[in-house]
Amino acid sequence: MTWCSRRALLRGAALAPLAVTAMDSLPRGAERYFASHGTHDHRTLAYDLRLTYDPAAATLDGRAHIRAVAERTLRQVHLDLAGLNVHDALVDGIPTRPYRKGRKLVLPTPRPIRAGTPFALEIGYDGRPGPVRTPFGPIGWDRTGDPHGGTLVAAQPLGAASWFPCNDRPDDKAEFTFRVTVPRGHQVIANGALVERAGTGPSECWTYHHPGPMAPYLAAVYTGRFAHRTWQARDTATGRPVTGRDAYPARIAGRAGYDLARQPEMMETFTGWFGPYPFETYGAVVVDADLDEPVENQTASVFGRNHVDGDRTWETLVAHELVHQWYGNSVSLRDWRDIWLNEGFATYGEWLWSEHIGEDSADAVARAAWHSMARRNDDLRIADPGPDRMFDDRVYNRGACTLHALRLAAGDERFFAMLRGWHHAHRGESVDTATFVAHAARAVPGTAEPLLRSWLYDTRLPPLPPAAA
Repeated sequence: MTWCSRRALLRGAALAPLAVTAMDSLPRGAERYFASHGTHDHRTLAYDLRLTYDPAAATLDGRAHIRAVAERTLRQVHLDLAGLNVHDALVDGIPTRPYRKGRKLVLPTPRPIRAGTPFALEIGYDGRPGPVRTPFGPIGWDRTGDPHGGTLVAAQPLGAASWFPCNDRPDDKAEFTFRVTVPRGHQVIANGALVERAGTGPSECWTYHHPGPMAPYLAAVYTGRFAHRTWQARDTATGRPVTGRDAYPARIAGRAGYDLARQPEMMETFTGWFGPYPFETYGAVVVDADLDEPVENQTASVFGRNHVDGDRTWETLVAHELVHQWYGNSVSLRDWRDIWLNEGFATYGEWLWSEHIGEDSADAVARAAWHSMARRNDDLRIADPGPDRMFDDRVYNRGACTLHALRLAAGDERFFAMLRGWHHAHRGESVDTATFVAHAARAVPGTAEPLLRSWLYDTRLPPLPPAAA
């Protein structure tokens, strides 16, 4: 089965693209995508989320401890939170009276917080969490088909506020701790490493810590009953071991174990191409629900049961989500308009994996994708597709073709050195398209900038360079 039939992308409607007049990720005078989400008034240092989940009632009792730094003088702090009740809040240990303004939670400060000053928030909240309505459908915390009341989080791009108060910007990255209490017999999986599992009568508290930094939309908690498989791989770039842990419903353990079995080989291969694995652990979580697509939650990607068939039909998606750990999670976006930096890179990772295992070469896949796009209207600028079309499949495929064109122009040695250098230079940071163009231009002088300008900023589809001899 070819790569095309493995991937069924559900993308945004065709609307007129936004104008770009300069080679900037955020054109002068342009508003960032989804400007009502998040705030630039502060930057977050750490979230400590203390959650109790009752699967029988589907209720969540939460207490969020947040450390942040003011970016300007604050007289109130704005956070994103949707559909849950806030019953108390503290700012630097002093009670305040929070109020709601749409999906914003507003916390008046007892005294002004000057720019550059650290501060702490504590917010008590509860309710029945569920997906929030977005232009891309319901997104966020959801229940699975697990008869025991399992849950999942798939929050890209706007669903983080469905289950915890946050500064919901892709570039506001922080450290995370999750302390999740569930009935004994249920399990919890979250980002990062499991550091403690403690029983208290009929309940257990599972504590995970992830130093990150991580954007709120990549934070995830999964609850339910899972079978587990632990694996190890060697980080080719460093020689260090990487431990992985997959989880899936026991009734599909055979199929899931087979479909995910080549992740150690992927890890070893990708660390050779992209550089050291950026986090402390990795794993795939298959939930007892059908998902339109997997989601690259940081260190714990989520797949639906419909992505498992025991025949590795969806293995390119397993590769795709792992590549995101470098490109999208470690090196993150400043704004959603630059999403090709996530999806183009991860899609090209799929093509490279296909080539690596002896299926279609990346060149063959790129040319098939190019011919498919050539039959469509030239009406999309992938460096600024518009918020309604940021998940258009051309952002994925033209983004990957962009990288393939650069590979053909640069040669493999310079191209893969450029990819490793991109992650090395910006690991843990948030970037934009202009930063990548400048990086590539230094790596491939005289060639990269004009090539990338046409692929990223022109609506007309450029030709692919001739295949390497």
